[in-house]
Amino acid sequence: MRTPRILALVAVGTLSGALTACSGDKADDTAAGSGGPITVKATDTACEVGKTTLDAGTHVFTVTNSGAKVTEFYVYAAGDRVMGEVENIAPGLSRELRVELPAGTYQTACKPGMIGTGIRAALTVSGSAAPLTEDAALQQATASYSRYITAQSEALVQKTTEFVTAVKAGDVAKSKQLFPIARTYYERIEPVAEIFGDLDPKIDGREDGATKELPFTGFHKLEKDLWVSGDISKDGAIADQLLADVKEIAAKAKAEPLKPLELANGAKELLDEVANGKITGEEDRYSHTDLWDFAANVDGSQAAVAALRPALEQRDPALVKQIDEGFAAVETELAKYRDGDGWKFWNELTEAQLKGLSDAINALAEPISKIAGVIAAK
Repeated sequence: MRTPRILALVAVGTLSGALTACSGDKADDTAAGSGGPITVKATDTACEVGKTTLDAGTHVFTVTNSGAKVTEFYVYAAGDRVMGEVENIAPGLSRELRVELPAGTYQTACKPGMIGTGIRAALTVSGSAAPLTEDAALQQATASYSRYITAQSEALVQKTTEFVTAVKAGDVAKSKQLFPIARTYYERIEPVAEIFGDLDPKIDGREDGATKELPFTGFHKLEKDLWVSGDISKDGAIADQLLADVKEIAAKAKAEPLKPLELANGAKELLDEVANGKITGEEDRYSHTDLWDFAANVDGSQAAVAALRPALEQRDPALVKQIDEGFAAVETELAKYRDGDGWKFWNELTEAQLKGLSDAINALAEPISKIAGVIAAK
């Protein structure tokens, strides 16, 4: 779930943005559409998109933030279905979003401060283009990742049911034990979960992101009550709603037809979640169970890359080798903080240890940022 970041490690976010901004190569030009990348000039009060009409196909948006606030850029289909997003664009930096768009009506949006509905504009896509899934290796990739999403969604429902049962029984100790385990499965499928609009903030929203329309609820409301007050006697309705929302998002996630670029962007997005947000401890701020989330995000990223691996090995075996080495380095770094079947708490790590984790994840994010360009190249 995206909320305003408390960027305690500002350099981490800056490095991640800079790496993405510098990730262009020949594949970028090939997949940018006939007119090249589409410029997006973002400020704190404006979002100027270079084109408002496009031909169907794969396009690259180059987003430059000239404002004073960290921003995000989205392409939405009807019902605010996320077709593509790029976040944590720090002031003075540029980042790219590569997205496959069939004919239809869309909206673009910049979100200064990474809050609200954003500064929006209409985008019309017409014509037709062969989808990337016509490639046999990419078709295999989406099918493989869909199986992963199905398995993780089923486990999410099972473990959330156990968590909710413990909460409703008033068992604080068991609820605390189950909280990070249930969330593991949500964090692994987060890029897919986020395309379903209000369900994501209802399940995973934080207190500082709550609104009148979407009040503070879900996992993190129960987390606060468990770790701050220790009183969950009145949380039955919140627990029931969480389980209902999880069941709905799991059903939708399993049924959602995926695109190759969603896998590529999702793999990078999960790493950005750690390096630009979770590393500060802002997500699980009451329980400090952030390392469960770290590991789950890395797992989800690795699953997306694994699904794309046959296609990547055909196109760029050297990149595959870089990515394998990056994942190995991250796994080695994470392993230092294993504690039995779980992980150490975030507040048990020193700033130097957290920086070691963020450095390893940012190093991995650099080659992963190239995947979208490689698979979109004709």
